[in-house]
Amino acid sequence: MNPLLAKLHPYPFERLRALTRDITPNPAFKPISLGIGEPRHATPQLVLDALSAHFDGLASYPATAGDIALRQACADWVARRYGVTLDAATQVLPVNGSREALFALAQTLVDPTRPGATVVCPNPFYQIYEGAALLAGAQTFFANSDPARNFAADWAQVPDEVWARTQLLYVCSPGNPTGAVMPLDEWKRLFALSERFGFVIASDECYSEIYFREDPPLGALDAARQLGRHDFRNLVVFTSLSKRSNVPGMRSGFVAGDAAVLKQFLLYRTYHGSAMSPMVQQAAVPGGDDVAFARGLLAQYNVAVLPGSLLAREAQGLNPGAGRIRLALVAEVAECLEAAGRIVSFVKSL
Repeated sequence: MNPLLAKLHPYPFERLRALTRDITPNPAFKPISLGIGEPRHATPQLVLDALSAHFDGLASYPATAGDIALRQACADWVARRYGVTLDAATQVLPVNGSREALFALAQTLVDPTRPGATVVCPNPFYQIYEGAALLAGAQTFFANSDPARNFAADWAQVPDEVWARTQLLYVCSPGNPTGAVMPLDEWKRLFALSERFGFVIASDECYSEIYFREDPPLGALDAARQLGRHDFRNLVVFTSLSKRSNVPGMRSGFVAGDAAVLKQFLLYRTYHGSAMSPMVQQAAVPGGDDVAFARGLLAQYNVAVLPGSLLAREAQGLNPGAGRIRLALVAEVAECLEAAGRIVSFVKSL
């Protein structure tokens, strides 16, 4: 057996089962589970339809790099969400959920022959970070959370001698399990450390679309853009559909960032056999047919909107208006509110 397996700790949920095995819950109360972060809502019907409509994909071996249409859809989402432009061919790679990719990246990047090979991660943390580091032959250094800073990791706890032997830094924002969001000045500090010591930053952003404030949380790619780091050197971000789209069983996500890192990551994944199913790729692509949306909204709720694709032209293989609609809010406030309510009802019906 691989001797490094002996270094792994039991997974937290296994430990919890062992710790509560002798407990008989009070039957007077209905059981409520708040232990595992698993969506409790139904998978959107359009995802199910996309899956069932592409069973023919099962007859083909999928490419590890994924279909260019999916990669472009990922890049387009990043552009809409963060205002960041990515090359879909070199800076985006589909993965089978962020979990396996977070693990596999360490196997790609860590050089265990270097003395003191280290992976730094926050504490508390997503257990995959530690397991990935240990099985890659590295040691881990934990940066404890600071209660005075909303339980964000305190990177000042990491001394320079540790940074000097660090090859990979895991960050998570919004954080798991604390929910802390890293501000721009914290990214600036980590980017400077990465430039000084040469380690790669792996930003786990699977919770990026779960927030309750008006402004969405800052992401690593957007932080890099704001700080003038447009080549995303030594930066890789991880996004997943599991939480935001209620499809954890579909195992769909993507990584994006440094093209040089992703080139080596793709090489590793080619041998690892982690290509995404064509069915899943098709289900992860839809951004919504804006013309079909406008037609359906008019037919069912008598609200007229303008498909965004009609306001644009296809250029460089992309219609930037596709998947969007234009709402001209020129009616009286009460009528606009009525229209908004009908649109919400229509969206829910989808």
